[in-house]
Amino acid sequence: MGQKVDPRLFRLGPVYNWSSRWFADKKYKENLLEDFKVRSALMERLKNAGVSQIEIERSINSIRLTVYVARPGMVIGRGGSGLEELKVFLHKVLNINTKLSLAKINSKLAPKIDIRIEPVKEPNLDAYLVAKNISDQLVKRLPHRRVMTSAIDKVMSAHAKGVRIVLAGRVGGAEIGRTEKMHAGKLPLSTIRENISFSSISALTKKGYIGVKVWINRPEGKYE
Repeated sequence: MGQKVDPRLFRLGPVYNWSSRWFADKKYKENLLEDFKVRSALMERLKNAGVSQIEIERSINSIRLTVYVARPGMVIGRGGSGLEELKVFLHKVLNINTKLSLAKINSKLAPKIDIRIEPVKEPNLDAYLVAKNISDQLVKRLPHRRVMTSAIDKVMSAHAKGVRIVLAGRVGGAEIGRTEKMHAGKLPLSTIRENISFSSISALTKKGYIGVKVWINRPEGKYE
């Protein structure tokens, strides 16, 4: 079971909480699609700040966003100007998705947006940030073994219990897709009480796609 299920989904409740927290009776589909659009837009806009995770909470007429980033100063801006620009951007996204008119956005009918920026305490213990860093280096055509070794060394130096990295696809520009694996330490995926951070993203190189999967067994503590 631990090998076939997303480690975060497998540990919902004991270790992790839901990234979207709200209740909807008739508007479930609309809220779900809206959450997806908001996350996609924010991940694209704030990619240089090192976004790790976005949590969304909804109440009757308000939306609270908690954005975990590696470089919060780039998001907040000078005197909080970045947050104000981000709110205007999100109002435009919500306007497109919910088909609200400009008059409704400026009125009380539009949901109130509250944005909180939380720093990622240790980026080298966040699987998404590690996988994103590996993906960016593969796109720049750096040697994959050197990239994997360097990533593992950084993760283990951050006092992780274990780490595993898997690359699959046109690794090294190979004509036939293959898989490369590296690991260090202990990574018990079937132990629910272990704090396993997992991420799976893709890197589009000139030769084709390379899938990047990262598992990190983090020590006790809150990292996001």
